[in-house]
Amino acid sequence: MCNDYRLRVDMASILDDFADLKIKIRFGEGAPNIEARDDITITDLGPIIRTVDGIRDEGELVQRRWSWPGQNKRPVYNFRSDDREFASSRCLIVADGFYEFTDPVEKGKKRKDKWLFTKRQEPIFCIAGIWRATKDVGEAFTMLTMPPGPDIAPYHDRQIVILERNLWSDWLDPSVPAQSLIRPLAPGTLQVEQVG
Repeated sequence: MCNDYRLRVDMASILDDFADLKIKIRFGEGAPNIEARDDITITDLGPIIRTVDGIRDEGELVQRRWSWPGQNKRPVYNFRSDDREFASSRCLIVADGFYEFTDPVEKGKKRKDKWLFTKRQEPIFCIAGIWRATKDVGEAFTMLTMPPGPDIAPYHDRQIVILERNLWSDWLDPSVPAQSLIRPLAPGTLQVEQVG
């Protein structure tokens, strides 16, 4: 399951992508300083765009913690989307890559193999997420998961929900049924390479 993702793209490029889709971005807390990072891991801050008062084609860009404490204080960083509707607290998690780990192919190797997934011909993509306020860590987000699509299935039995660009605005609109947006990408949409 995804516990590490990447965002190297600068703020101006992110805003341009959303402007191209006619999605207005607000900065309720001022424009965040988003650093290029190869690894955003559980409990790190990451940029999300969340619904603003249910207004379609508008979102608020903030930095929030990835994961909230769940049962036994274990971090909830992935959340099953199966048969759920998420009628509130939706967010888009901005990324340009994510990682999956598999048992090593090389005999005698102790560390898992690390695979980077990127979206072909798109500088960024958005992962469907939800956020909530908690008494322990304040506001935090988690990534939604689903059964794997064809590009992920050889590496993992679940995957994060990656939304097509034309669905970003729909995800920010809680009146659009979530299950109508959660679907696997077409084969060959994701590019994969071994890293690390």
